Amino acid sequence: MELLLLADPSEAKLRAYLPHSKCFVASRDDVVVGACVVQALAAGAHELMSIAVHPSHQQAGHGSALLKWVIEHFRQAGASQLEVGTGSFGYQLAFYQRHGFRVTAINRDFFTRSYPEPIFENGIQLFDMLRLTLAYGDDAASPAKPHLEWSRTEP
Repeated sequence: MELLLLADPSEAKLRAYLPHSKCFVASRDDVVVGACVVQALAAGAHELMSIAVHPSHQQAGHGSALLKWVIEHFRQAGASQLEVGTGSFGYQLAFYQRHGFRVTAINRDFFTRSYPEPIFENGIQLFDMLRLTLAYGDDAASPAKPHLEWSRTEP
């Protein structure tokens, strides 16, 4: 629980979704360094509810390795997509985008409506949640195949 509270500060919310979720952990030398919770949604869709790495093990690739494993696990299980909700700025947003997630919706004022205390990230209060989706089989979502478009206007 202590590890998961790093990603979601509401123990009540965690306890509400844990019984209906699958939990995955990353370990190093028999010590749990990261944890991830995924919940089934509608047919073939799953939501990444929480992912966290212990502060003493952050920036060492454990979060990326865990997320890659989870992405591949659900791909092999026949999932159609994996979704996640995160703040509208910060390292978490870049983290998910590096792994192929794309913004699909904005849930305005989510953090002020859903949490009793304000949540701050680098001194800035979180208000809106971005919903991101990784659609399996969607080549546009693959970070390995970037798509660049250039346009030129004549003077």
